[in-house]
Amino acid sequence: MVAAVLWTGGKDSVMAMMDAMDQGFDVQYLVTFAPENPSFKAHPLPLMQRQAAAVGKPHLIKTVVAPYTDSYEQHFRDLHNELGVTCIVTGDIDFIGSSTTNFVQERCKAVGMTSVFPLWQRSRDELLATLLHRQLYVVFSCVKTAPFEPVANWLGQPINETSVAALRLVTQDDKNIDICGENGEYHTMVLNGPCFQHAIELPAYDIATVDTLSYMQFPADWCDAP
Repeated sequence: MVAAVLWTGGKDSVMAMMDAMDQGFDVQYLVTFAPENPSFKAHPLPLMQRQAAAVGKPHLIKTVVAPYTDSYEQHFRDLHNELGVTCIVTGDIDFIGSSTTNFVQERCKAVGMTSVFPLWQRSRDELLATLLHRQLYVVFSCVKTAPFEPVANWLGQPINETSVAALRLVTQDDKNIDICGENGEYHTMVLNGPCFQHAIELPAYDIATVDTLSYMQFPADWCDAP
């Protein structure tokens, strides 16, 4: 089946892509859905474009507008009709909040496409162990400020045995924090791994804080020139 991966460049989308390929799906495209004039703090679009080039797959950026249900469904139809995509792969791990439905799954059903969730409801410990085993080089790109103070100890730092142990301490202090960041507690960038043809080099960055989030802020010239 020709597949497209919903791409953020974070650990979950990369692991979902790798799992889908291991399961025999023909992953041909990386797709990012973005609002008009996007400004992603956790996953800047220029970074995603660099990642796609390193992975060696076309990166499609699809603009979504209200009503979002219709917009997503039309884009899914276009992927199917124009590119032959029959399934959408996502790195979702679980339902968000109290929801009992998955937005992507519902949109795929509406247009007759298949949705694939390689990470769905797997053990959080297993997922982190798999990430380390696969030798993915992943850094924290955005964190909720309060539970991760001082944020400079996290942002730009790799996920490894040491940081996983530190994450466990954070989750012990606050049981509502998902150790995999599924509820937006933190976000990541994958900079290298077995599926990359070359590593992504990051420039010097500042740390910015807006509302409840702190994130890596890159120079404008780097963001303008993927």
